[in-house]
Formats: sequence, structure tokens, C-alpha cells
Amino acid sequence: MTRNVKKAIPDPTGAESARRLRYFEERKQPITETVRQLVEVESPSDNKQAVDRLGALLAGRFEALGGHAKFHRTLNFGDHLQVDFSGKASGKPVLLLGHLDTVYPMGTLATMPCRISGQKLSGPGSFDMKSGIAIMLHAIEALRNWHGDQLPCPVTVLLVSDEEVGSDSSRHITENLARKSKAVLVLEPSYGPKGAVKTARKGVGEYLLKVSGKAAHSGLDFEKGENAIVELARQIIEVSKLVDLKRGITLNAGTVQGGARSNVIPAEASTVLEVRVAHAKDAAVIDRKLRSLKPFNRKCKLQITGGVNRPPMERTPAVAALYQKACAIAKQLGWKLEEAAVGGGSDGNFTAGLGIPTLDGLGGVGDGAHASHESVSISELPRRTALLAGLVETL
Repeated sequence: MTRNVKKAIPDPTGAESARRLRYFEERKQPITETVRQLVEVESPSDNKQAVDRLGALLAGRFEALGGHAKFHRTLNFGDHLQVDFSGKASGKPVLLLGHLDTVYPMGTLATMPCRISGQKLSGPGSFDMKSGIAIMLHAIEALRNWHGDQLPCPVTVLLVSDEEVGSDSSRHITENLARKSKAVLVLEPSYGPKGAVKTARKGVGEYLLKVSGKAAHSGLDFEKGENAIVELARQIIEVSKLVDLKRGITLNAGTVQGGARSNVIPAEASTVLEVRVAHAKDAAVIDRKLRSLKPFNRKCKLQITGGVNRPPMERTPAVAALYQKACAIAKQLGWKLEEAAVGGGSDGNFTAGLGIPTLDGLGGVGDGAHASHESVSISELPRRTALLAGLVETL
């Protein structure tokens, strides 16, 4: 592969794109080995030492490629890793966004080891999202090889440590860097067997609804009690009326608590409501309706706390334009890149919510995120890496 190659877009003949894809096909084994290495460094969200171990490994890998690594220190989670790369061109950087943490508890590798079988690599976090991190590393390495040990434009990598548990400690870092970037490319897993990128995600919120009633002996003083569980049940039915599947609004009473003994009228009951919305304006509407709930039993009291903590990623013109660029690159690489709107959230919700052009789901193609059969397709790694490299060059 020659160095100082011009941008892949436009490439009317497709010859340059074919050479680039071959470049990554020839490096499929090293990319796969990087995924394996990352999977075998366990990094559950609640284990700071483990996540920091992975962060230190990756800081070294990125610095070996010419990046400047720094950590945003935290007390309760792993430190968030930021790596800055300069580029030939000046201007705002492209932000490559991802996360270090996984949902799997420490020790999962003992029962769910990293395995390679044919064109499938399985193991905890292989799909979500250590394959995405490997794609970042090898795309940056290739761009430096092609552009004389430089990147074509400035790039910032941000790998946070708490995405799987809400991103409370990293959100302000993500948003601050996004405001300084011209676009955000999120290396979360792709969607479905065809590897669709994600151009829309639902916003996610959580509310706690508490009911206070009055305790009484259910045999001696039944009429003197005010049953908080009965009131809560009626409220849950009322809340379920807010579900609007056509608009992408769902509310789920995921947990219910109340009562202590069968012969006591319960004085307290509560439920945790998970809310998902496809449109930002619906988040405000749902919030207002939840906070305006009134007790059916006027002798009971309601208290509701919480809110939407991830705004929806909507398919704005800026998102659509970024997707079209990705489609053009994929077409030159020989495949049709599809898009999807999904119910789950990511840190891309934060950046898209700020109006920054954001494209999500650029990571690996696979199956079983958060499940015992989690795996990533090895055969898809070369073209996902080629796609990312092409996007960085085009932006």
C-alpha cells in the first residue's frame, strides 16, 4: 500500500476503495487479535481497578500511534480516557466515541471465555463494544500509514468508563468535547445481521413513583387503613395509558415494592418507571403528565422524582447527511449500508441532542450484546474499519 494516498471520496472507478479494503483484509488477523486482547481484559462498570487496567493498556496503544493520552479521573468509576491526535488539516476534530466498561461481573471469563470459532469471536464485551475500540485503533493506524505518519484531520478519541450505568460521571466530558468537534462517530455495535448504522435512538428516563397511605390491622381495623398498594396499582394502570407505540413512547413499571405482611394494610408502595421517547418534545410532555398525576384515593399521597437522563437521538438533517456520506463510502467498498432506529440509548444521544452531526453503530457486526452468546463477526471487521477510515478522511 502506498503512502500519502489521496482521499477515498470521490473514487469514481472504485479502484482505490478496493485497494483499501484489501489493505484491511490483509490485516484481519491483527484486528481480530486486538479484539481478543481487549475482551480478555475484563472491565465491569463497577470495578474501577479493572476498567483502569484496560484504560492504561489502550492509552499505550493509542500513544504508540502518535496520540496524546490523558485521563479524566473519577472516584467511583474507571478513569475516562481521552486521546488527541493532530492532523494535516487544521480545524475542529472528529470525535470517535465509545466506552471501556461492560455489563459482565468480574470473573465472567471463567465461564464465558473468549473463543474464536470460524469467523466468529465470542466473549464478554466482544460485540459491545471492544470490537469498536479495535476498529478505532486500526483505522487510525492505517490513516497514519497512508498520510505520512499523520492523520488527515485532527481526531479526538473518548472512551468513557460508565456508559453501561448511565454515564453520570462522563456526560459533561462527552458534551464538552462534542461541542468542539465537527462530527461524532460512535463505535457502538451495529444493528442486525447486515450491520446497519444507527441514525436514531430513543431517549431514556427513569422515574420513582411513591405512594403513601395509612397502615392498619387488616382484620381489626380494615376500614381505618388506606392501602398504598391498591393506589399504586391504579396509578400504574393510569400511567400505562400514556404509551403511544406509533410515536415511540413507552412506559414500563419495571419494579414494584410495597407491604410487609399480609395482615397489615400497607402504608407505602412504589414503582420504578422506565420511560423511552423517540422525540425530544415528547419527553417534556410525559414529564408534565407524570408530575400532574393525582391520587384516586384522596387520603393517599403521591410523590414522583426522576426524569429523562438521555435525550433522544433524532434523525436530523445533520445526522442524515452524515449517514449519506457513510453510504457513499460503503458503496465504493462494495456494499449497501443500511440504517436503523433503535430503542436503546448510547452516549451518542448526548452529542446528537446538542445538534452535533452524529452517526452511531459504526462498530462491529455481531449478536448477543449483554448475553451469554455475545459475539462479533470476524469477516466484517475489515470493511467496518475501512468505513471508519473513509469517514475520518471525508469529514
